[in-house]
Amino acid sequence: MKFYISTTGIKRLTISSAGASKASPATRRISGRTVLPLVLVLALILPFLFVRIAFIVLESATACSSTLDCIGWRFFSGSDESMLREELTRALLEAKDGKVDNNEQGIESFNQLVQEMTLKQQDVKAFAFKTKAMLSRMEHKVQSARQRESIYWHLASHGVPKSLHCLCLKLAEEYAVNAMARSRLPPPEYVSRLSDPSFHHLVLLTDNVLAASVVISSTVEKSANPGKLIFHIVTDKKTYTPMHAWFAIHSIQSAVVEVKGLHQYEWSQGVNVAVKEMLEIHRLIWGKYYKNLKEEDFEYDGEHKRFLEALSPSCLSLMNLLRIYIPELFPDLNKIVFLDDDTVVQHDISSLWELDLNGNVVGAVVNSWDGDNCCPGRKYKDYFNFSDPIISSNFDHNRCAWLYGMNVFDLEAWRRANITETYHHWLKLSQESGLTLWRPGIIPPALIAFEGHVHHIDPLWHVAGLGSRSPEVPRDILEAASVIHFSGPAKPWLEIGFPEVRSLWNKHVNSSNKFVRKCRIMG
Repeated sequence: MKFYISTTGIKRLTISSAGASKASPATRRISGRTVLPLVLVLALILPFLFVRIAFIVLESATACSSTLDCIGWRFFSGSDESMLREELTRALLEAKDGKVDNNEQGIESFNQLVQEMTLKQQDVKAFAFKTKAMLSRMEHKVQSARQRESIYWHLASHGVPKSLHCLCLKLAEEYAVNAMARSRLPPPEYVSRLSDPSFHHLVLLTDNVLAASVVISSTVEKSANPGKLIFHIVTDKKTYTPMHAWFAIHSIQSAVVEVKGLHQYEWSQGVNVAVKEMLEIHRLIWGKYYKNLKEEDFEYDGEHKRFLEALSPSCLSLMNLLRIYIPELFPDLNKIVFLDDDTVVQHDISSLWELDLNGNVVGAVVNSWDGDNCCPGRKYKDYFNFSDPIISSNFDHNRCAWLYGMNVFDLEAWRRANITETYHHWLKLSQESGLTLWRPGIIPPALIAFEGHVHHIDPLWHVAGLGSRSPEVPRDILEAASVIHFSGPAKPWLEIGFPEVRSLWNKHVNSSNKFVRKCRIMG
């Protein structure tokens, strides 16, 4: 072995055998200029290779039976990210077209899904199908919960609150023991006004004492001339004594209030028979829809919601259905303003009696306050069955329905046009057609009976829908409306009433009254 050392240090090391020639090809030389770049390159590449291999191993843990095979395939193949995306897309499309059994017991949470996928080492396709099954079951549960919640919400509107029942009992007791509560309504000196056409006559058909008090107090408060107002309240026999007691004790300043019970009317035998037939047909239509609601399994697509709204208590309410007999209830009156008991008057409405109906029977709001032709849910197709040729051949499914609840009626024109007879004709036609021409309630047959006899009035006279879900009427429209109407299940005297609009009704409740306080009526 020989060493060669220069004056500047060791630059070259030659190792050779003792007998080798000086020019032997076996001589090996290692240069410092070659080693340093090689070390730098390896220092850069090795960390990247380590991280790359680690990611591939992790991604292959559940997808491959052999990790080494998967590593080789993924390492030497192109972009595994794009391939994974393609594989996942293909699996999702297959799962989209595949059928899922919602009744099969399966994964109920994301944690369970992750645990099963990692333990069983299942592929992307299995992941897609299991995810679809889990989401499908969850969607079904959400739809079912929404449907039940909507049903319970509508059922809540059927009951009479304990506070209102208490108020009727207290007033009935007062009627029995207090002579003032039995005093004549109206006082004898005002009886002549009941049929005087120079006064402004308003009609309420209701069995709700509190609601009637709010309608009358709000109307009088906003009237420019309350002395011209004559209120005619018609109620049933069971509510007559509390209704009479309330307005006998709480006399309305200047205005005149008349309270009459149905038992005080002496109708002819023909009218009595017609009323019974009307009630029976409405009950049969209601019963048919109620049976369908129980037998059908509605998804939450709005179909069952329309059924539920049609099955509201007002569909079978005698006081609600008798509005078609207003000319018979008030044979001496010619022009009236009709108000539902779930309305509040916010501005003076005296100009309604001066309104020229141009020979029509009813003045009503048809167009919407927001500028559209009519509000959603108020077209003929929302009330009638246009698959029946009787309906489709006579009416336009896109026609807007007019609002019931605040209307001007010309009773003379009503009698000339035979509106009540037309109403009964179509009720019988519906019965002969299997009770499928329209949804339950008074509105569909009334729309037909008054067809061609409706005079459009300004939309701000009557803004309705405040008892429906999520009333979205702007505040400035609510304040500008002459009459606001809590149509829908959420009446303001119920706990399900919407707080954002209930205050508009509550402020007219006589909260200082001893009966209201004792019965703890919301105010």
